[in-house]
Amino acid sequence: MTGRRTTACVLALLVSVTSAWAGTDTPKACPAEVDLTTADLYGLWRAEVDGRHDGTLLLEANPQWAGSLAGAINRNGVMARLAGDLDDGELLLEESADGQRITATWTGTPVAGRCGREIRGTRPADGGGPARPFVLQRPDRP
Repeated sequence: MTGRRTTACVLALLVSVTSAWAGTDTPKACPAEVDLTTADLYGLWRAEVDGRHDGTLLLEANPQWAGSLAGAINRNGVMARLAGDLDDGELLLEESADGQRITATWTGTPVAGRCGREIRGTRPADGGGPARPFVLQRPDRP
């Protein structure tokens, strides 16, 4: 009996290791868009406005407000600060070029079925012009 248990345990271990190497583990479930938290948004994002690359965002935990976001957008070395929230599945980011005044507001929602890796919305043109469409996309990650 002990030999059979040992053999069964070894076989189970081999199957799990082989599955992991082969990449056949069951993938994690994708969170529903309304179930996303600010922590799901931490990291790098590629921003497009009007279909053109606009910069790279870095979103992190806001050290002053629990559950909120802080970060920056880098546009070819020109930095602007970001602060925002994710509320009921809607992202609101305020951008400030000087750290004092809001220069743009990004309002968007995660795209269904993209597991929190893509957000679409609008932001006003610089100077208060009409709202322009944006897309935030996460680089692929494991």
